[in-house]
Amino acid sequence: MLRFSILGALQILTTTGPADISGDLQRTLVQTLLVSEGQPVSGESLAEEMWGDAAPDHQANALQAHVSRLRRRLRELEPDRPASRLTIHPSGYRLGVGEGELDAAEFIRAVRLAESAGADDAAHTAGLLGEALAMWRGPVFGGFAAGTLCQLAGARFEEYRMRAMELRFDAELRLGRHAAVLAELAEAHTNHPLRERFCEQLMVALYCSGRQADALDVFRRMRRHLDDELGIQPSPALRRIENAILSHDPALTGDTHLQPV
Repeated sequence: MLRFSILGALQILTTTGPADISGDLQRTLVQTLLVSEGQPVSGESLAEEMWGDAAPDHQANALQAHVSRLRRRLRELEPDRPASRLTIHPSGYRLGVGEGELDAAEFIRAVRLAESAGADDAAHTAGLLGEALAMWRGPVFGGFAAGTLCQLAGARFEEYRMRAMELRFDAELRLGRHAAVLAELAEAHTNHPLRERFCEQLMVALYCSGRQADALDVFRRMRRHLDDELGIQPSPALRRIENAILSHDPALTGDTHLQPV
């Protein structure tokens, strides 16, 4: 069994440890096949991803050579596997990846489980997403996403990561761990200054940690930032948090709709 990891630089783990895939073109080939979610990828799409506008002469032959090279490498890593993972279909090339063999798929599964969990499952949700977020070793593909398909997949996985962070912070706030997540929330808000959800959560955490003035200052800076960057006003949800802080609404310290959900 192999385990493929793309939540960071491409990595293939075998029963004896990590295995290398040498060369940018080979890595691009593997990454593109992995993000296709088990569907065949046409030769044209693979070539575009690997070479872009600099496709070589006899492009089809060059692609077939790289496919054969990758098939040999995979066979070396799994000598007892009865059939190759990399198969050719009328519509293109497919890399077979089973359940539990791709970290990105496991991560998305965890996020979807958390989205369907109830408010009373906060402890389980916080633990589930803490473990899921720990899968990330850096930017998707280690920042090496040569073509459009990989770039789009990277953006999708990053959005799931933001969603996972929001859901985890929600769970931690429901559990009353306001002070424990302050540093992480401040970092998330700094790194994603236009994402209002992090701002809401940071304001709640600051207020519930006895730092009302700091919570309101976060709101004021967010309002200026939205106006300067986008020419818009804070969302109704963000304004509700501000009003709740100003009125010392007791709902902020309880498990209610005023907590970001």
